[in-house]
Amino acid sequence: MLGVIGGSGLYSLEGLKVVDEVFPKTPFGEPSSPLLIGEVEGRKLVFLARHGRDHSFPPHLVPYRANLWAMREAGVERVLAVSAVGGINSVLKPGDFFLPTSFIDLTKGREATFYEGRFSRKVEGEDKVARLMSEGKVVHIDLSDPYCPEMRSSLEEILKEKGLRYTHGGVYACTDGPRFETPAEIRMLNKLGADVVGMTGVPEVVLARELEMCYANISVVANPAAGISEGRLTSDEVIEMMSGKEKEIKEIISKLVKSLPEERTCNCEKSLEGAEV
Repeated sequence: MLGVIGGSGLYSLEGLKVVDEVFPKTPFGEPSSPLLIGEVEGRKLVFLARHGRDHSFPPHLVPYRANLWAMREAGVERVLAVSAVGGINSVLKPGDFFLPTSFIDLTKGREATFYEGRFSRKVEGEDKVARLMSEGKVVHIDLSDPYCPEMRSSLEEILKEKGLRYTHGGVYACTDGPRFETPAEIRMLNKLGADVVGMTGVPEVVLARELEMCYANISVVANPAAGISEGRLTSDEVIEMMSGKEKEIKEIISKLVKSLPEERTCNCEKSLEGAEV
C-alpha cells in the first residue's frame, strides 16, 4: 500500500475516497496529523499531513518517527513524500519538479533512528523491525541508494508523459530551519554538490529505510535559494507556488497509484539484511 506525506500547502488529497480516519498512538508519540485511509483509482492509500492539518509543526519539531511508525502500523510499504524546496542548481527554475537520488544532512538534534541499542523502545510484533528493537540491537543501514529506484522510475515516466519540467537525479540538502538559509550557507551547499535545499527530507528518508519501506521524494522548486534569488525569501511565495502546483501533484499521485506494481521488485525490503551488529 502507498502512503503519501504531504508537505507545505498539501494538507489533504483530492480524489481520495476516505473510508477511515485514524488517530494512532505510537511508541514515539502521536503523528503530526490523523491518517486518512481511503482509495484512489481502486487501490488503498494512506495520507498524512507532515506539518499538521493547520501547519502547526515547524520542520525541526515534526514527529518524524511517529509519522513513519503510524504508516507502518497502517500497512504502508511505499511512501511518497511531497516537499517544497529552494533551487541551488541554476538549471532548476521555480515550478520545476525534482526527484533526488541522494541527500546531505545538515540537521542537528533530530531523532533520526528507531534503533537505539539498549535504549530502544520495546515494541510488540514478531517481524525483523520489532525483534531488532526489542533485543536492543545496534543497526547500521546502507544508504548508497536512499530513494526507491522503482518509485523514482515510475514518477519520471509520469512527469515525462504529462510534459512537466523536471530533473531526475541530484542532491537534496536538508537544513534544520525554520529560518531560511543565508547566502553563505547556500554557497557552501553549492560547493558540496547540493542541487536543492529543504527542511524536512531528513530523517524521513532514513526512518523509512530503517522500516524497510520504499521511499521516494518529489520536490517542487518554490523559489531560488538565498543569494540566488533577486529578492528576500518569504513563506508566502512557497505556499503560493505549492497551491499553484496542487492540481498537478494530485494528478501525479493518482497516476502513481495505478502504475506501481502490486509486488515490490526493488531491494528496499531487504534494507535490514546484514545491518545489525
